[in-house]
Amino acid sequence: MKARIHVMLKNGVLDPQGKAIGNALHGMGFGEVGEVRAGKVIELELAAGTDKKRLEDMCEKLLATPVIEDYRIEVV
Repeated sequence: MKARIHVMLKNGVLDPQGKAIGNALHGMGFGEVGEVRAGKVIELELAAGTDKKRLEDMCEKLLATPVIEDYRIEVV
């Protein structure tokens, strides 16, 4: 079983990496780009039958910082 965890900063939290990417794109002539938010994707190989609650525990305890980040679990 495989799961992907998508982690993004919450709206309203300053995203310096996203800002730097946006500035670089504008500097390269991609003026059509608006706000940029950067995140991360974590892919996990899991034992068959691992339940979603277990994945949520992993996210809450290590993979995301719930105070400033949102996460989405995708089982693939």
